Amino acid sequence: MKKNIFKKNNTANWFLGLFVVLFLVVIGRSFVGTNNIAAPTELATDGAAVTVVSDKPVVLTFSDVLRRAGDIKSINIRENDATGIMKDGTKFKSVISHDPEFLTKLSDKGATVTLDSSKSFAEKFIFGMEFLFMGLLIFWIFRGLRGGASGGLSRALLAQNPTKVTTGKPKTTFADVAGIDAEKQELMEIVEFLKNKEKFKALGARVPRGVLLAGEPGTGKTLLARAIAGEANVPFFATSGSDFSGIIVGLGVAKIKEMFEMAKRNAPCILFIDEIDAIGQKRSAHSFNDQDREQTLNQLLIEMDGFANETGIIVIGATNRPDMLDAALLRPGRFDRQVQIELPDLAGRDAILQLHAKKFKISPSVQLRDVARGTTGFSGADLENLLNEGALHAVRAGHKSVEQTDLDEARDKILMGPKKNRKMRPEDIKLTAYHEAGHAFVSMIYADVTDPIHKATIIPRGRALGMVQHLPIDDKVSMTVQEVRANLAVDLAGRAAEEIFFGDEKITTGAEADIEAATRLARYSITTAGLSPKVGLAAIKQSSNFANRGQLENASQKTAELVDAEIRSWLDNAHADAVRILTKHKAKVVKLATELLDKETLTGDEIREIVLGKKADKTENHDKKETKAQKKTIRKTTKKIDAKK
Repeated sequence: MKKNIFKKNNTANWFLGLFVVLFLVVIGRSFVGTNNIAAPTELATDGAAVTVVSDKPVVLTFSDVLRRAGDIKSINIRENDATGIMKDGTKFKSVISHDPEFLTKLSDKGATVTLDSSKSFAEKFIFGMEFLFMGLLIFWIFRGLRGGASGGLSRALLAQNPTKVTTGKPKTTFADVAGIDAEKQELMEIVEFLKNKEKFKALGARVPRGVLLAGEPGTGKTLLARAIAGEANVPFFATSGSDFSGIIVGLGVAKIKEMFEMAKRNAPCILFIDEIDAIGQKRSAHSFNDQDREQTLNQLLIEMDGFANETGIIVIGATNRPDMLDAALLRPGRFDRQVQIELPDLAGRDAILQLHAKKFKISPSVQLRDVARGTTGFSGADLENLLNEGALHAVRAGHKSVEQTDLDEARDKILMGPKKNRKMRPEDIKLTAYHEAGHAFVSMIYADVTDPIHKATIIPRGRALGMVQHLPIDDKVSMTVQEVRANLAVDLAGRAAEEIFFGDEKITTGAEADIEAATRLARYSITTAGLSPKVGLAAIKQSSNFANRGQLENASQKTAELVDAEIRSWLDNAHADAVRILTKHKAKVVKLATELLDKETLTGDEIREIVLGKKADKTENHDKKETKAQKKTIRKTTKKIDAKK
């Protein structure tokens, strides 16, 4: 039995037919554009009479026609092709330039000039083919528009740009989400409504129709949305804002309709739109070039405002740019509630690490609390990646489980980059050792107001030739003036050590990042936090002008000069303080630098032993308990700085 392959794929047949028509049009245009001019049998081009050997018309050039204008009896011109008869009866053909002066000259010479504007059969055929081709194309498009479902688009058009929707009942619950307990509590009402909406109806309460999850990338917005659906045991539909844009105008509107109809058929459910700012950006009078996106946004606004509250559809949007969203999208009745998901604090990072550590073979000696202390500013995704990088390092090192050293290496790699096998000059290595020793020593002197030292190293990573790493006891939400001054002295201690041990002519550019960090901290303390008595409590923001030095807003020229002078004063005092401390304890700084040259990396306990002259007590929290002599030194130093102020 023969199979009719043309019945299998109607779309392919349409495209094949259109291709054939297009091919005929091209061939026809080529045929019309060709000048089928017979070659002359004999042609005189020197002004003599034309000798005709056969009955075929001779071909004259345009120059010949101009010279023989007085010999022409009649000429018929059609576009650039001309045919005519000489006064002696000779027929000719020519390709001429359509020039009114030329036609006037021929008429003055007694020639009969005829202009033919009619179309030939071939041209009529080509025009008909073009018209037929456009008609077939329009018919094919409207055939799809007429037969489609959900918004009027056919399956063939939607198949070209399908809506990527993840469906199903997720198994993720709130037990799989750690580090954002306050946000989970905020969303428990959504779960309760999906489980038992009658309890809310009895009191006349209206549960939010939409919830906007805003936060930094990797903080768990998508995970939290899935956990809501899993906790309530309802269907979960997930898509992305970018899926509603396409090359076909109006396709985004159809997809919005399709998605909401799908959700209504499966209510109660969770409808999750990730990166909603892709379609929900603010509209303006100048956004006429993006009408398709605005139409898609309008359809989303209509759908979110259109379904009844008792349908049980909860729309959850996620974005890391809530400031870009249109105000109509954030009004009550659409996204009623906005939940800001912050980066996890110390306790949150510890909980996230404990949760993800279940998937890895972690050594019992690993202190995840210490890992959490050293990962300030990490998101949940960053912490999971940290454990994975540690596991990869453990495999490369041949460890049977993930050790503390593997996690430390993974953290350093993420923060500063991989180790660099640079060939450094001995004098550069020595200078780096003294630079880092200066940071470490001053940090130990201010141990009760700065974060405890975790380690110091002169192993190059990224752009840094060495570093001193601190592990905070907890997350700080603010800093005292004493802490600011101590941190400024620690930042500038590396440059101070270079000056003391190598001289002013040997200082290097290695303190670039330290000076930048110190300047940023001093400027923030003076212009924003109001910690300078001279500048006062006025908040002065630093505006960012592209490619130019930032200007101080809300400040006169006199105030700006005062701010610059005060920043310089703070930095100079911090630098003088670091020089004083290092000069007073040169022997211990030399010993610390020598140990760094020998071992390349020193732990916090080893640094503490060199500076304090005794081993650290493992049974106490040495990160906070320091000797009376140190505290006395700190008080003296602070008083001197205050006196200078």
